[in-house]
Formats: sequence, C-alpha cells, structure tokens
Amino acid sequence: MIGAGRMGRPIVDRLVAAGYEPTVLTRRPQARAAAEAAGLRCADTVRETVRDAQAVLTVVFDDEQLRAAALGPAGVIAAMPAGAILVQHTTCDPATMTLLAETAAKRGISVLDAALSGNPRDIAAGQLTVWAGGAEQALADVRPLLDSYASPVMFAGPVGNGQRIKLINNALFVAQVGLAVDAVRLAGSMGISEEQILAAVAQGSGASRALSSVGELMSKDISVVRAAAERAGADLGLIGQVLCSAVVERQVLGGGAPPDRALAEQSKGSPGPMKDG
Repeated sequence: MIGAGRMGRPIVDRLVAAGYEPTVLTRRPQARAAAEAAGLRCADTVRETVRDAQAVLTVVFDDEQLRAAALGPAGVIAAMPAGAILVQHTTCDPATMTLLAETAAKRGISVLDAALSGNPRDIAAGQLTVWAGGAEQALADVRPLLDSYASPVMFAGPVGNGQRIKLINNALFVAQVGLAVDAVRLAGSMGISEEQILAAVAQGSGASRALSSVGELMSKDISVVRAAAERAGADLGLIGQVLCSAVVERQVLGGGAPPDRALAEQSKGSPGPMKDG
C-alpha cells in the first residue's frame, strides 16, 4: 500500500481484518507512527514496499504525487515484479492512467484504474464504490482483495474509464450542491428558512445526497474534468454552466457556507456524506 492517510489507512485495516498482510509506505511521520502502533508492517522505500508484492495499491493525493511515486527508476512500476497488478485508487487525469498502463505493460505488469467513490465510513463498512478500468482478468485476480473493503466493484472498460466516471460523478455532485445552495437562496427570498426548506425537501422528490452533505469538495477534481473534457472535445453543457456559476465558484468550491448539513442528516433516510476519493 502506497499511502496510508484518510482513505488508505482504513483500507489497510480492512485488508488486515480479511487476513491479508500488507506492507505500508506513507510519507507523513504521524501516519507512519500510527500504523506502527497498530502493528502494521511499514517500509522505508518504494522498492522495499513493492518488490515482493502480488498487488500494489496506490492511494495518494493527486496526479503530481502519483506520477512521482509510480514512475521513474525509483518508482513503484520499476520496483514491482513482473506479473504483479497495480491497483490505482488515486483520483487523477485519465491521461495519467494511460501513461501508467503503457509504462507498466513494458515490464509485464497489469494496471487497474480503480477509481473510488466513498469515505472512511464506507470503507469501514465494506461499502466503498470502485469503478475499475483495465483488463477483466486483472480485475478478477484482485477482486477478492477489493471485496474486503468495497461493494460494489464495477467494471468500467479500458484503463482511464474509471477516472472518467469518477470525474463526471464529482462534477455532477458539485453541480448538485451548487443547485442546493441556490435553492436555499430561493427559499429565503420567498420567506422560507434554510432549516425548513432542507428538512422539507429531504422528504420530497427533490431530495439528493447534495442536500445532506458537501463532503470534501476539491476544486482540483473540477479542474481535471474540465481539462479532460477539453482534450476529448466534449461539451460540459449544463453541468459546465453550473460549475462556472458564482454560487459554485464562491460558495461551494470557494469554501462558502453550504446548506445546513446537520439538520439534513437528521431527516429520515437521508444519505451519508459524499463518496469521494
């Protein structure tokens, strides 16, 4: 496991509970100290972490960290044994996944573009969502491993599709949050309080995950989906208009006040926080 932070560490815990014996590499001293205190096997270098692995999982922050960890003579791919499988969970540009897969193929290594949707509570419950792009046989080989912390695990087609689905998912969610914020504004202009509209709509056909949580919205994901759409010549359409709106730019991505999350979570059947990797 490369990365044992907010998402990586609970995955490690589920793997251990399922009988696996992962070796962990994490860059933050406090994360390593916590892992060692829990009795996990920690390594000092990439090579030490992956040299005997049948499967390597990467859960780092962004493209830059992923490329630094995976590529180059001291990277994960160079150190992995032939025949192993790289399960890449970090949210990144689909082009990065293509580069990783092409580099790995030269060494006889398979790559799964295993994009995540979920949070630490989903992992602890074994309910993380995974959209996996790559070879179906590679997915079949690591499915028992993935099943220890994820359900559903959905095949997405070729490498890159997992990330494309994740980016579209996140773009749609951010747009929905923007609409929810504007719905609160509209309600206020009609004399209905934020608390009242959120509690009411949570029980109606307008209910959505966006009403109950804003999660950790990262503008980096929106930047990536815009870049990927531009390269593909794809029109973001109405979603793009909402993402460029002042509400989303200032109040959602800019860290402004979201709808009252605590109140919405009290409503019957309201969904949990945003699934995000």
